[in-house]
Parts: sequence; C-alpha cells; structure tokens
Amino acid sequence: MSEKTTLKYTYGLGRRKEATAKVRLFANKEVSMVNGKTVEDYFGDINLVRDVFSPFKLIGSMEKLSFTAMVDGGGKSSQAEAIRLGISRALVEIDEDNKLTLRKSGFLTRDPREKERKKPGLKKARKAPQFSKR
Repeated sequence: MSEKTTLKYTYGLGRRKEATAKVRLFANKEVSMVNGKTVEDYFGDINLVRDVFSPFKLIGSMEKLSFTAMVDGGGKSSQAEAIRLGISRALVEIDEDNKLTLRKSGFLTRDPREKERKKPGLKKARKAPQFSKR
C-alpha cells in the first residue's frame, strides 16, 4: 500500500462565482497541488499564489501543512479565492481555535456576488443597444 493512500486529510469546499474548489489538507509538508500542478505553475501570478497561501500564513502553519485542490469553473482569480475558502474551512475542521482568526480576516465568508442574468431586449445584463434619435 502506498504512503499516499494511508495519509489522513481534512476536507474543505470553497466556492466563488462559478468556481468550485475541493480542498484536501494534509498534515505533512509536501508540495501543494492544484489540478495536478504546483500552485505556482497553475496560477502563474504571484498575487494569486499569495492569496491561496494567506490562511496558512495567518495561522502560522506554512511549514506543517500541504494541500491538494481540484478546482473547476470560473476564472483564475475566482479559483484562487475558492481554494482560499476551502483551505480556511479545512483549517477550522482541524482546530476550532482558528475560526476567530480566520473570521476576522474575512477568509470564512463566502463572497455572494454572482453574475447577473441577461435581460430581454438588452445586449448583456444591463448594457442596452445604442440609442439613435433619428
């Protein structure tokens, strides 16, 4: 039996706009992966990488924990925030004392903003066709 299958993990689900992230938090320090790639390779942008790892830095557990995430839908920024929410929820599962710290920083609040639906007679949700007087 391989070492990977025997490891216990903590699960957290994160959503943002159309993005959904299923996060597994492991108690060992390996390379954190997103959809089979390293976090740096997947996102490319250092700001998004910093956003993903911010719950670990806040709790002070960067050296002790790693994660794997399967993320689907949305753009890169929404995916990063969905992973951040999933990591935060998993950290609360591990230790209830983390909840207050993460809540104060806003990491446990799901951003409720969604794309507004297109209305009939308009080009997009609010954009109207160009008006011509004559």
